[in-house]
Amino acid sequence: MEADRAQRSIAALWDQEIVPRLMEYIRIPCRSPHFDRDWEAHGYIEQAVQLAAGWCKHQPIAGMTTEIVRLPGRTPLLYLDIPGDAPGTVLLYGHLDKQPEMTGWREGLGPWEPVIEGDKLYGRGGADDGYAVFASAAAVLALREQGARHARCVAMIECCEESGSYDLPAYLEALAPRIGAVDLVIGLDSGCGNYAQLWLTTSLRGIAAGTLRVEVLTEGVHSGDASGIVPSSFRIARSLLDRIEDPSSGRILPPEFHCDIPPERLEQARAVGAMLGESVCRKYPFAGATSPMVADPAEAVLNRTWRPFLSVVGANGLPPIASAGNVLRPYTELKLSLRLPPLVDAAQASRDLKRILEADPPCRAKVGFEPDQGASGWNAPPCAAWLLEAAHNASQSVFGKRAAMMGEGGTIPFMGMLGKHYPQAQFVITGVLGPSSNAHGPNEFIHVAYAKGLTACVAQVLAHHAARSA
Repeated sequence: MEADRAQRSIAALWDQEIVPRLMEYIRIPCRSPHFDRDWEAHGYIEQAVQLAAGWCKHQPIAGMTTEIVRLPGRTPLLYLDIPGDAPGTVLLYGHLDKQPEMTGWREGLGPWEPVIEGDKLYGRGGADDGYAVFASAAAVLALREQGARHARCVAMIECCEESGSYDLPAYLEALAPRIGAVDLVIGLDSGCGNYAQLWLTTSLRGIAAGTLRVEVLTEGVHSGDASGIVPSSFRIARSLLDRIEDPSSGRILPPEFHCDIPPERLEQARAVGAMLGESVCRKYPFAGATSPMVADPAEAVLNRTWRPFLSVVGANGLPPIASAGNVLRPYTELKLSLRLPPLVDAAQASRDLKRILEADPPCRAKVGFEPDQGASGWNAPPCAAWLLEAAHNASQSVFGKRAAMMGEGGTIPFMGMLGKHYPQAQFVITGVLGPSSNAHGPNEFIHVAYAKGLTACVAQVLAHHAARSA
């Protein structure tokens, strides 16, 4: 395959077809089922999957079958099957469901209105992860245009990833006889440390999330009458959180939530820290003079990839300040999100979290913790020599730099599912979520120029895979 020719072809397809389709996709508020319980009635997920399927059907990839697979009571899945002329089967993964709107978009931007500024296409879902299906087909198309060999490629584009991919195992089982053995998985739903080279994700953190509820009264009472006698539900909730984290450092205290970091991952974190330097922390929009929790870039990388940390991501029982009277509130509810190291079992962590928070509550308050989301992390299998060579060659060809390897701090449950389903496969987990792209938050964008380069890298990895098989 002529790499330069493939890059030109891919860039042209992005400009002429993919970017316009992504703009259509951004306009669809196809929230994941966890955030839209009536997703089926609203029909937005159906709009998104029909948009992607319609585009795929019009691509000149001979022999490709495009099918929307439906299982009762589950979100649909877009399935592509592309015959190849080299041994093996490659599974390409992406998703079409989105996170909710989130507040804080700057003036002129919004979650459902695409805006292009330079190389950035703003709007919810373009980078996470609507581009994946288009990039997957574009990579194969670039190979076909040159008559380059590639293995059979199947794509699974699900619609409930942002809800924990709870529908994916059923589709993996249902489609297993059709897919057969897979020797390479390419997942386009991860991050990158910069927009200057190919990044391979080596690990993902898990998550144990749920709601902590502390009740002290059956109804609110005047704080001047009750304070000093009735304990504050907020204070009790705060003291319970101190069982989990050190309030001064944020370090998670119970050993159950920690694991040993493999030497290879320590070495990679040091390499990435040296490569990215202060940008590891500078990429976040700190307010005022707020400083990061750690100054050393390598420690910062390890904190966000291999160490547990707690976030309070929501609350109930707290009225808005404008309408907050002098009332001692009857309860406080906090939505907790505990990120777990890749090797910690999420189910056990959820049980441990419940046990620790509910034990012997202060003032014998009514305390309950209800887990509502749990997913174990993932640690990539050793990278085969041919794949490492393919990644470095592709990155050097497209970006002029070798590929880099780094863990990601987020939780992507599908990785563990695919790892369990295809234990013999090699994995290329990558993505376009780089500095300031802000997935799940306001002002999310996809860096279009980088996405073009990433698509070209995928095409080269597919070509290298075919050559390795030969």
